[in-house]
Amino acid sequence: MKIHFHKASLSAPSTASTSKKHISTQLFAGAYAAKMAFKNKLRYWTLVCLLMPMLACANSNDGGPAKKPVYVSPSVDYKGKYRKGHARMPVSTNKNAIKNRNRSKYYYQTRGKYHRKK
Repeated sequence: MKIHFHKASLSAPSTASTSKKHISTQLFAGAYAAKMAFKNKLRYWTLVCLLMPMLACANSNDGGPAKKPVYVSPSVDYKGKYRKGHARMPVSTNKNAIKNRNRSKYYYQTRGKYHRKK
């Protein structure tokens, strides 16, 4: 136990009631600090638990604005040949596009260049 000296007299407290009061104050301060630390942790985790689902849903592009076609301006290639301008669609308009994409994905997952040899 630490002995606290008064500034004026530079001596130890004379009565036992003063030291008991000081000990009870220290205990109360320690309990209060622990309680506040717990409350702060509780607030932190409550915010984390509330914000994580909102952040996870924020990247969803399902209901976002529709993509528009981009115009590619006419140009001349390195051989001097004229290339016409056209609209580049954001999604393929080919009726077999999804079928071709799935076929390609299947090929590279099963037999492609990066297939593991057994």
